[in-house]
Amino acid sequence: MKKQTTRPTLLTTLFVLALMCHSCEQKQQEETKGIEKEVIAEPEKPEYFLLRPEVEKAYGYSHAVKIGNDIKISGAVSMDGEGNPTAIGDLEQQMKNCYADLEKILKHYGCTFDDVVKEDIFTTDMAQMLEKSAYRAEIYKNGFPTGSWLEVKGLALPEFMVEIELEVHKPE
Repeated sequence: MKKQTTRPTLLTTLFVLALMCHSCEQKQQEETKGIEKEVIAEPEKPEYFLLRPEVEKAYGYSHAVKIGNDIKISGAVSMDGEGNPTAIGDLEQQMKNCYADLEKILKHYGCTFDDVVKEDIFTTDMAQMLEKSAYRAEIYKNGFPTGSWLEVKGLALPEFMVEIELEVHKPE
């Protein structure tokens, strides 16, 4: 014998199904909100580094700025702690002095020259720079970064013959 479903039973079943669907929908919305909260990232703040604070403040620049995993390093020149030119007339020694300063900045951020992705060199004597550039192979042992070499009429002070700036990507 076939039993007939009554109207109240049918309405109750539909009501229970509607509640279950609504409950599932709410749970999915809550999970989605949780995921959305995880995706939202705060903007990264720049971290400034001064190698020679008095000199850099006097000239109005920071030697390096790190944002996230990227570091921009201002052009290094051959100078002492007071900002006076060193190795005057000796491009090779000026270049070595630049790399020594750049290495200090890289170490501050826990980096090496292997992390350099771009190097721009400005020189007042390209012919001499080309002659002395073999030294760079001692700096970049695992491959050279991208970059440009430019001959310029002059740098910040007339005694400067070379200026080297870097862009770095620090791996996580």
